[in-house]
Amino acid sequence: MNPAAPKPPLLLFGAFDRHNFGDLLFPHVAATLLPGRELLLAGLAERDLRPFGGHRVQAIAPLAEQWSERPIELMHVGGELLSCEAWQAAVMLLPPEQAQPTIAYLEARPRARQAWVRRSLGLADRAPYTLSRALFPRAGRVIYNAVGGVDLARRSPALRAEVLAKLRAADALGVRDLQTQAQLQAAGLAPALLPDPAALVAELFGPAIRERLQQGEPAAARTAFPQGYLALQLSAEFGDDATLAALADQLERLAAATGLGLALFRAGAAPWHDDLALLQRLAARLPQPAVRVFESLQLWDICALIAGSRGYAGSSLHGRIVAMAFALPRLNLRPPGPEAGVKQAAYAATWEAPGLPTVAPVADLAQAMAQSLASDPALLRRQAQELAARYRAGFAALCCAS
Repeated sequence: MNPAAPKPPLLLFGAFDRHNFGDLLFPHVAATLLPGRELLLAGLAERDLRPFGGHRVQAIAPLAEQWSERPIELMHVGGELLSCEAWQAAVMLLPPEQAQPTIAYLEARPRARQAWVRRSLGLADRAPYTLSRALFPRAGRVIYNAVGGVDLARRSPALRAEVLAKLRAADALGVRDLQTQAQLQAAGLAPALLPDPAALVAELFGPAIRERLQQGEPAAARTAFPQGYLALQLSAEFGDDATLAALADQLERLAAATGLGLALFRAGAAPWHDDLALLQRLAARLPQPAVRVFESLQLWDICALIAGSRGYAGSSLHGRIVAMAFALPRLNLRPPGPEAGVKQAAYAATWEAPGLPTVAPVADLAQAMAQSLASDPALLRRQAQELAARYRAGFAALCCAS
C-alpha cells in the first residue's frame, strides 16, 4: 500500500456487544491509541451500550455485506475470544431473563438449537468471535490483539480447526497469556505475547476515573468507609448457600482483621456473569456497617470503585487487571468446580510479580487477601508501569506488522 494513501477504515471487533467489564474497556483503549483513524465498531449483535459507558455497536453480519466490495482492516480488540463457541455467544447476548428458558428449551433439541444460533448471529461459524477473511473479501489486514484461548484444547476438533485456520490467515497475532501462546505454538503458529489491553486503563483514563470518585456511588462508597474498603466481585457461580456461608465467614474475618469495609459490585450483567441478588444475599450474611452493595453497572463507575479501593478480590479477570493497572493489591477467587478460574490463573502466571497471591479458593480468601494487602507498594507501581509499557509496545508492533 502507498504510505501516502489514506488508510481504509479499521473495524474494531469483539464481545463488547454485551455487558462485561473487560470487553467494554477494549474498544476504548484501542480507539485512544489510534487517534485520527476512521473506526467502525462491531460485535455479533447490534447494541447500544453507551448508557453503561460502552459503545454503539453494529452487528457483524450485515456490516460484512455492506463492506464486501470495499477495502477495510480488521482488529480483534481482545478478550477470551478463541474458545468462545457459537451457542455460548448467542446465549450471552440474550436479555438475562430469557437465558434460562432458552437454554432449557434448546439444550435437548440440537437441530433447533443450531438453527436458532445461526438466526441469532447471522453466521454459521463455530467460533464466531474470530472473523473469517471470507466475510470481508477486500480486507487488507486482520489483527488479533492480546486475545486469549486457554480452553481451546478442550473444544471440539472442528472448532479448533476453524480457529487455527482463521489465525493462520491473519496478518498479526498477539495473545495475552503463556498457556494460549503454547497451544498456538504447538499448532505451528508464532503469536506474540503482550499483556491485556486493560493494563493501560490507569495511564490512559486515570484522571477521568479519579474524577468519577467524587460523584455517585463511588463517592458514596468512600463516604461509607472513610477507613477504606475492599472492592469485592463474585460471578453467579458462587451462589449456592454453602459457598455463600463460607464467603461470609472469610470476609467477616478479613474485615475484622483489616478494619476495611466491603464494597460488593458486579463486573458484568450478561448471562452467566454476575447477579445482583447474589450480592444482596451475601451482604445479608455480613455485619451491615461493614458492607455495601454497589449497584451501578456503568463502566467508569466500576473502574472508579476499584481505583478508590485498598484492593480487589473477586472472580473477574479484569477486576484483577484494572487493580494491577492502579498498582493495588489483588486476588482472584476460584469459583466452585474443577475447571473454574483457568484464564485468571493463566494470566496471573504470565504477568504477576513473583511471590504475590494469584488465585485462591474461597476457604483461603482471608489469608490470601491479607498477604496481598501486605505487598510492597513500590513493587506494585513498578509492575503497573512495566505492563503498561509492554502493552503499548506490543500493540504498536501488531499494528505495524507486515
